[in-house]
Amino acid sequence: MSRPAMIDLIEARKSVTRYQAGAEIDEATVAELVRLATLAPSAYHLQNWRFIAVRSAAAKQRLQAQAYGQAQVGEAAVTFIVCGQLAAHHGLAAALAPSVEAGTMAADIAANWVAQASQAHEADPQLQRDEALRSASLAGMTLMLAAQGMGLASGPLGGFDAAGVAREFDLAPQELPVMLITVGHARADNWPQKPRKPLAQVLSYA
Repeated sequence: MSRPAMIDLIEARKSVTRYQAGAEIDEATVAELVRLATLAPSAYHLQNWRFIAVRSAAAKQRLQAQAYGQAQVGEAAVTFIVCGQLAAHHGLAAALAPSVEAGTMAADIAANWVAQASQAHEADPQLQRDEALRSASLAGMTLMLAAQGMGLASGPLGGFDAAGVAREFDLAPQELPVMLITVGHARADNWPQKPRKPLAQVLSYA
């Protein structure tokens, strides 16, 4: 049995902080990265995420200021602001409609999912936040693996002023900036992939 290509992508991926400044990525590639990211799973198929692709020099400068001046935001071809969405259950019926129309989900099942999600989420802002963080994180990892598969480098960033990003990029009140992901062409002077903890420290069986 041949080794799956995805295993090679996972093993080769590393977080990059140094990019070839001026090496651009076209809009079609940016769109394809996001399309692939949206194939990530989400609870109830909420799809409670949104992506802002920061590409222009002016927008990079604004974002870099909110990311404590980190150089990779200015050097990378694009930095994605990955947002999780709160109160996403309000849009669940619309999110499930294409599945119902395609015949892959019965209308009564979709209605039951909407009812269940509404009951669970409506009065629980912590659950809304938890799901927004989970969904955006799953989509972010999927985007980074997609970038790896396209021969691009990427790196996640958690060091930024969330309120400042929300203000500078006009996020809606129900949108939470979960992470930044830089994508571009890596320079040769990045660190190699860092060793991970041994399995004995992170794996147990029950």
